[in-house]
Amino acid sequence: MALLAAAAVLVPAGCGAADDPAPPTSALPSQGSGTVEIGGRKLTVHVPESYDPAKPAPLVLALHGYSSNAAEVETYFRLVPESERRGFVYAYPDGSTDDRGDQFWNATDACCAFGPQPDDSRYLSELISTIQASYRIDPARVSLIGHSNGGFMAFRMACDHADQISAIVSLNGATWNDPARCKPSKPVSVLAVHSETDETIALGGGDIDGDAYPSAAGTVSQWLRLNRCASTGRAAPNLDLDRNMPAAETSVRVYEQGCAGGSTVQAWTIKGGSHVPQLGPDFTPAVTGFLLAAVKR
Repeated sequence: MALLAAAAVLVPAGCGAADDPAPPTSALPSQGSGTVEIGGRKLTVHVPESYDPAKPAPLVLALHGYSSNAAEVETYFRLVPESERRGFVYAYPDGSTDDRGDQFWNATDACCAFGPQPDDSRYLSELISTIQASYRIDPARVSLIGHSNGGFMAFRMACDHADQISAIVSLNGATWNDPARCKPSKPVSVLAVHSETDETIALGGGDIDGDAYPSAAGTVSQWLRLNRCASTGRAAPNLDLDRNMPAAETSVRVYEQGCAGGSTVQAWTIKGGSHVPQLGPDFTPAVTGFLLAAVKR
């Protein structure tokens, strides 16, 4: 399916566009990083030096939070070095702009459209298809990571496009408040990372301008049911993810017993962490390790 009647042109780091119904393969970088414009939004793709068109590579997409952008989410997560180290193709798109002038993803019943309500689920699905048409991507290893509103959007993609998505990581986001809105066609591995003292998306649930979102525990419970996992998990060793907190401040709970299709659900809780935790050097290797270990069956 063609990606939205879009314009796409390779630009080294800034703006530029040429009218074209779909981005030609030549518009995307063969190696290193390049930025294109698709459907009026910027997309940056990083292709590692080790990429071999004869060998399928994993694909990882990063989704920014509300009022942020793609460049900022890369500065925050620092996934380019991991792309080089682990050999996955990495893409980070911009959302669209709302009536307040902020970039956002139209994700779930709680978060976060203020004005226009673009079909971001379709947009990102077609974006994945476009990247798959341009590179040799392993269809069983396509994953997303998002922060805040981007985390909500990662959950939306797992609900709507489980046939495309193997795993997601959400940092301080949540799934649908209405469980009936999430009907994945296949299991998707889920890692829900949440800060214990998040002042924006509360660990215990809450609302955004009157629209409720579930608690971190409620989000995990929904996905245990969807992946048909046993509700009794196991504790794994603590992790040191937040540079501002004491060492090994993050508790880890792993649910894998009985999970369908080899999927897993994990809950990581950053003790004392804020909505935008100060990520330490162990965060990105840990979450990309989770994403790349998941293989869709």
